Amino acid sequence: MNKTLISYHQTIEPIKSLAVYPASSLTEPIGKDKWAVREIVAHMYYWDHFILQKMVPQMAEGADLVAFPDHDSHNSEGLKLLENESVRSIIDRFSNVREELVQRLSELEPDVRFTIGGGKRQFSPESFVKIFVKHDQHHLKQINEKLNNS
Repeated sequence: MNKTLISYHQTIEPIKSLAVYPASSLTEPIGKDKWAVREIVAHMYYWDHFILQKMVPQMAEGADLVAFPDHDSHNSEGLKLLENESVRSIIDRFSNVREELVQRLSELEPDVRFTIGGGKRQFSPESFVKIFVKHDQHHLKQINEKLNNS
């Protein structure tokens, strides 16, 4: 497993560690017009689920993967789908799907190149994952700031 995939996998532990916080700390918005920690984790889970189901199976040499969905509608759809789930359930969903996603990505040949949604940019599995490592870091920073200031 390369460094990028290891980093991507390492997001699981800080998300799992959220289970020690009271639900009230995780369901309060992190700021004005912002999601709560619960929604951030749900959002991360739903993107992982999409990537695992719709993109990874297509990752082959010369493939043109399905385009990313509209971010706002995809995020709304994910939050709606999980609105009745407990914080613990969402944490577990995230952890399980991320484990499977990392496993499936690690099985890909590192020199495979593909495009996304008819674009010209060529991605390798590693360059693709780098996008989401940065995304994880952004959200982990938000979560830590919220919980450290509560």
